[in-house]
Amino acid sequence: MCDYSLHNVASRPARVGDKLVSTSLPSSCTRGFAAIGEPKVAVCLLPGTELAFEENVKCESAYGFGYKRLLHKVARFRQVNKDQPNVHHDALELPDGEIVLVTKLAGGQHATVLQMPASAREIMPETESHEQVIEIVPAEW
Repeated sequence: MCDYSLHNVASRPARVGDKLVSTSLPSSCTRGFAAIGEPKVAVCLLPGTELAFEENVKCESAYGFGYKRLLHKVARFRQVNKDQPNVHHDALELPDGEIVLVTKLAGGQHATVLQMPASAREIMPETESHEQVIEIVPAEW
């Protein structure tokens, strides 16, 4: 998903193996992820997408003065405050349960998409419809 503040920015869905960078995106008041080599295109993550950062995650400190390094290099993308339409929803959940809004990430951090969430279609693939039904009856011995 891409946050409401990125609706006027070119975007594409994330793919496993994508190399991303946290960045301020053009025509937007927020930070998000762009693919390396595509700085003007937001990469939209699905809730449940797992990321691995090259270094420990770095985000704004509590009062917005400077940045702090967190203790983790992996995170799972999720959305928060979805009942509030005009606030940032895109966030990362760290292994200790801490939630960091994507817009609060320091720019220039490199991450790799490790895994996409399983979808219902992948878990239970659609069965093809068959016109002819064959009934299998056990042979009499």
